[in-house]
Amino acid sequence: MAKLTKKHKEALAKFEKDNEYSLSEAAELVKKISYAKFDASVDLNVRLGVDPRKANQMVRGSVTLPHGTGKEKKVLVLCTPDKEEEAKSAGADFVGLDEYVQKIKDGWTDVDVIITMPSVMPKVGALGRILGPRGLMPNPKTGTVTMDVGKAVNAAKAGKIDFKVDKFGIIHAAIGKLNFSADEIFDNANELLNTIVKLKPSSAKGTYVISTTISSTMSPGVKVSIKSVNA
Repeated sequence: MAKLTKKHKEALAKFEKDNEYSLSEAAELVKKISYAKFDASVDLNVRLGVDPRKANQMVRGSVTLPHGTGKEKKVLVLCTPDKEEEAKSAGADFVGLDEYVQKIKDGWTDVDVIITMPSVMPKVGALGRILGPRGLMPNPKTGTVTMDVGKAVNAAKAGKIDFKVDKFGIIHAAIGKLNFSADEIFDNANELLNTIVKLKPSSAKGTYVISTTISSTMSPGVKVSIKSVNA
């Protein structure tokens, strides 16, 4: 077991590690117990009572956080020439098709979001083994395969995030930065939690949201009371 640092011990002394706190209390606490010397990310981890191995219990979706993520996202739009101007006007960082498909095949993945159109998915689909493990593969369910590329770019730039339950039944998502106010962290976390609750599969039995933890880079996790979430 790793030895606790002095700062980590000081952080643990500021709250009861085994207690559950309301979401608003947790949002305030995570700012108080964070000791990183940089503007760390604030993360929300949600353990769900689903079996991700079953297709009818897969939980995935997207949500636009009210206060954004605190990170400027680099957006690539893979589209036909008639959609390029729309994508550029919306603020896409990279726009094109064949040249970027080849760049990705050659190992380039220096983007945060990839948006494309249904008609070019056959070309993009060939990149699945590269983009899939990096969470960059466009998907109609998250709004990144669409004819309305301008709207999708605007959403990505405004703070839209995609999330997906992992093989352990946990959703991990960055919901902001430590320089956000506690109210902004609360709003973003609340928006994500509400979206996850709405996506509960009808086949999921028993408790849906098992546990929720909020933390920042290098900080301990603060347990969030799940009573209101499951309600």
